[in-house]
Amino acid sequence: MESSFVLLFMLTSLIAFMLSGAGLAFVLGAIAFISTILLWGPSALIVAVLNTFETMTSESLMAIPLYVLMASILQKSAIIDALYDAMETWSARLNGGLAVGTIIICTILAAMTGVVGAAVAAMGILALPSMLSRGYHPPLALGAICAGGTLGILIPPSVVTIVYAITAQISIGQMFAAGIVPGLILAGSYIAYILIRTWINPTLAPNPDDMEDLPLGEKLAKLKSLILPAFVVLGVLGSIYTGIATPTEAAAVGVLGAAISAMVTRRLSFTMLSGAATETLRVTAMILWITIGARAFISVFVATGGADSILGFVEGFEASRWVILGVMVLVLIFLGLFLDEIGIILLCVPVFLPIITTLDFDPLWFGVLFMITAQMAYITPPFGYTLFYLKGVLPEGIGIGQVYRGVIPFFLIQVAVLILFAVFPDLVTWLPEALSQVGK
Repeated sequence: MESSFVLLFMLTSLIAFMLSGAGLAFVLGAIAFISTILLWGPSALIVAVLNTFETMTSESLMAIPLYVLMASILQKSAIIDALYDAMETWSARLNGGLAVGTIIICTILAAMTGVVGAAVAAMGILALPSMLSRGYHPPLALGAICAGGTLGILIPPSVVTIVYAITAQISIGQMFAAGIVPGLILAGSYIAYILIRTWINPTLAPNPDDMEDLPLGEKLAKLKSLILPAFVVLGVLGSIYTGIATPTEAAAVGVLGAAISAMVTRRLSFTMLSGAATETLRVTAMILWITIGARAFISVFVATGGADSILGFVEGFEASRWVILGVMVLVLIFLGLFLDEIGIILLCVPVFLPIITTLDFDPLWFGVLFMITAQMAYITPPFGYTLFYLKGVLPEGIGIGQVYRGVIPFFLIQVAVLILFAVFPDLVTWLPEALSQVGK
């Protein structure tokens, strides 16, 4: 059968199944299976298996279950509760203080876990009732939680970053380093917006003068809750950037740090570890099955000449490379309405990366733009993932419409920051370059 027909079949089937809501891993695997038979016959299926074998035996992928396990243990060890309590104490006398503190806690959680769902769910349970009870405007509170929760995509150790680095075949450590400064700038932009917005319109947040101010000694005592998170973060990132451990080995360091933290908080038990292991198995299985299915799909797609056709079209397309980059970003945002970020990476990066290289863009820099775009997709109404993570913990009287209104300003901030990094790529690349020079 002609490869052009098979290519058309693959693309139309993928779109149809995506819109139907079918599981992405099974969709990709089934399309690759059928396309292989149509092109080369049943005997060629062994080639498809061999093409996925490298993925199944990748040492780098071992980091994913370890980081997920670390995040799950930390989530169940009451560390997040203590962090929020300390943040609430120190930010109470600041305009929009609880919302600002929520962003800060989300930043810390991102550096501890790298998992979006954990941060959004935790802040939805802890921060949202506290903010609403104090008179915060619901859309502002909801938007801060949704946007802050997505920082885990960009700030290391991010599972999404690991998947991108493996797929793009670039250094995981370099990708981790590239995400630090952009992640902090994005978090700082959220905080600046909250401060400015509540200063312009004080009715959006309670009057700081009405908030209880604890003695300095009690405030300082609560800072001890920062010790364990700092211990975990420094253990993971410090072991990577000092060269003591690879990113995969650092994940094991993170699991050990999380277990010690749970032991200190007296939450370490067989039941807790069993629940964390079960959650890790569920999340990891999903990621790896999507990875295997995507690898099979892309192998057939490349074999049919699909990647070469797209690359040839781009090379012959008389438009600015920035226009082409903008189109790719729009495609990523659109796919984010239907797919999770792992699926988007595994589908798009093998196709987009040769185009990025042809246009003389840095794959590391593009990776950061990709992560920010994934964040945008996460909070884009009506199907953004964080919107539905939060929907499950909304109190009575708060509808999904208020969540939509709350995320729009933060979405616009993400667009502005994306443009900033596109115009000034050195903001992204200088830290990885500096660390690589130190390593030499």
